[in-house]
Amino acid sequence: MPGFLSDDFLLRTETARTLYHQYCEKLPIIDFHCHLSPEDIADDKRWDDMAQLWLGGDHYKWRAMRTAGIDERFITGGAAPYEKFAKYAELMPRLVGNPLYHWSHLELKRYFGIIRPLSAETCGEIWEECCFKLKTMSARSIISSSGVELIYTTDDPCDSLEHHKKLKGFGTAVLPAWRPDRVLNPDKPGFPAYIERLGGGISDFDGLKAELCRRMDYFHSLGCRNSDHGLDRIPCNFIGNPDAAFRKALSGRTLESEEAEGYRAALLLFLAEEYSRRGWVMQIHYGAVRNANPRMLARLGADSGFDAIWGPAESGAALAALLGKMEERGALPRTVLYSLNPADNAQIGSVIGCFQSGGIRGRVQQGAAWWFNDTKSGMEEQLASLASLSVLPVFVGMVTDSRSFLSYVRHEYFRRILCNLLGSWAEDGEYPLDIEALGGIAADISYYNAAEFFGKTGGRL
Repeated sequence: MPGFLSDDFLLRTETARTLYHQYCEKLPIIDFHCHLSPEDIADDKRWDDMAQLWLGGDHYKWRAMRTAGIDERFITGGAAPYEKFAKYAELMPRLVGNPLYHWSHLELKRYFGIIRPLSAETCGEIWEECCFKLKTMSARSIISSSGVELIYTTDDPCDSLEHHKKLKGFGTAVLPAWRPDRVLNPDKPGFPAYIERLGGGISDFDGLKAELCRRMDYFHSLGCRNSDHGLDRIPCNFIGNPDAAFRKALSGRTLESEEAEGYRAALLLFLAEEYSRRGWVMQIHYGAVRNANPRMLARLGADSGFDAIWGPAESGAALAALLGKMEERGALPRTVLYSLNPADNAQIGSVIGCFQSGGIRGRVQQGAAWWFNDTKSGMEEQLASLASLSVLPVFVGMVTDSRSFLSYVRHEYFRRILCNLLGSWAEDGEYPLDIEALGGIAADISYYNAAEFFGKTGGRL
């Protein structure tokens, strides 16, 4: 029986071990969806201690700490850095079955050379070792040592992209990804002020589209070929009056839900046309209940660990209708779809099969298991479902979806799980024990498909 976090971690068969170590382990990383700060990369940020690096802004860890009864003072409050780290270390042995246990220890091993399990007993010595090593680490050194070839950050249309301009000489390509969520939500607070910031003098829907085109041209000039959209639900009202809804929202009046959805659908169709024209990828994330705890939202703001999974029953019909409208207009770009609800795996797997055309391999994709689902079981379920309903070898693979510079171990985690699944199918007699064919599939999913899909050269097939 292999020891914890051995070289063969999660690789249960000889075939799985061969696939990972010979075909995937040393492949570069294409990080096509993350929330890293381009400013931190441009400034080559350094950290004072492990609490700042590990616990600052990590809502995965925050949720676990709250669930274990740890006071908010040690999570987002004013406790000393070591006190916060010690509380997380004390919790660590109780995270059995939680991906945080694997991720945290992979990060300690890969970036700090520490293989001892973190606990209350080992906390002090591990803190000292990590803080000493941190003196030699920075944002760029972590990215480079992780083998990252391409990073797409998440950027609002209003962003100046000044930090991306400073990164042109960095060995890793750091490119902006267009994220127009605030433009798509006329029913949320602050919409009129946001539109004024986007472009003074915008008074109607046509003016908005013209300004968005101007901003997309600017993003494109700095290497953007990728967009992302965080939707509460998939809009499918295609008979609304987007201009009337836009003018109403701009005046500060409250929109009815049908008006907001009609506006959103019309704007998404327009954006899809522009993405197609520019050769951009369109990513869509949906199915989240945002800010479920009003008291903590008021206290800490958004993205603090109080979101959950939403599963509207009509999402499959809505998704098919939206993609169908884009296709009808000849403007369905290369697309990656993510639902936060794992019950939607088969639904997405069947919908994407309706829109595969144009000679593009995997033109419409189901994205990797996302957020609450990037667990061992969640990844296995997503991979098995996609294999059952689609063509798994064209899958573009893993994303970090993270604000943490240490999160690149999630690609290792994914690759190990992928190789173990492929190896088990072969050794169970469900696929020939053809190492070269299996290794090509594993390598394509781990790196080559994303490199091709998102514009890097070197696709294998």
